Amino acid sequence: QVQLVESGGGSVQAGGSLRLSCAASGYSSSTTCMAWFRQAPGKEREAVARIVRVSGSTYYADSVKGRFTISLDNAKNTVYLQMNSLKPEDTAMYYCAANRWCTSLPQKYDNWGQGTQVTVSS
Repeated sequence: QVQLVESGGGSVQAGGSLRLSCAASGYSSSTTCMAWFRQAPGKEREAVARIVRVSGSTYYADSVKGRFTISLDNAKNTVYLQMNSLKPEDTAMYYCAANRWCTSLPQKYDNWGQGTQVTVSS
């Protein structure tokens, strides 16, 4: 079982930046994908960014392309989400997740962090 602990959320004005961190432990060789999801009140959980641990390949939601960057520090077992040019519509609870496959479907992920709140004011 992979344990995931997020940090770095907070409140920021539109146009600002935040960096989320997710410290992971309990990896197995089958844990090939790390991902960030978000869920706003009344909305479904959506994939924001994903990264393949071995290859470093990344995938982004269209809504965050060019503004968010996912990265992985294998030595620290930590995945980051750098969020720039934040918009009010980015307000949500952000979750780190780990999985064997880099799918965008949240129901396919077995390992989740507790979430960290990001609030962007206009």
